[in-house]
Amino acid sequence: MWWKVCQLEKTARLLLLVGILVASGCGYQLVGRGSVVGAARSVALEGFSNETKEPGIEGIVSDALYREFARRGDLRLVSDPSRADLVVSGAVARAFVSARSFSSVQLTVEYQAWLRLSVTVQPREGKPLRLDPRSLAESDRFLASADVEVGRKNREEAFRRLAGILAARVHDALYVEGTP
Repeated sequence: MWWKVCQLEKTARLLLLVGILVASGCGYQLVGRGSVVGAARSVALEGFSNETKEPGIEGIVSDALYREFARRGDLRLVSDPSRADLVVSGAVARAFVSARSFSSVQLTVEYQAWLRLSVTVQPREGKPLRLDPRSLAESDRFLASADVEVGRKNREEAFRRLAGILAARVHDALYVEGTP
């Protein structure tokens, strides 16, 4: 009996060791300072321009970026771009809302908001890098309302959620090796 228990313990240890070796060879790795960030310690966020017909969307995006970089805290935010190691700038390239689902009497029940950013990162030394636009597009659904003010608020909250998601992607893209 004791011999079988010892044999099971050896088998369990062997399986654990094999699992660790397999997992370490799967391509997962810790990401350190990436190609864009390098030795950078500070970042300046320039206000985004609005290339859409959605009023005020550039303020929502700029605010989301500021909050994301301040929340993460790994790069010090500076207001003067000439004193920053990295300068993040860009534009809201696309922002619109379309009806998504309807009731049986053709009333809109749900809308979908779309947001796409164009972002450039300028290191203190070197050429500017444009982040991959495919990763900087997102959509979200929100409920329609017969109350105009509630509908406006739902629309704004959807754009704020989208801006927050895209701000996190902008921040994360700075740490990815080989960012275009």
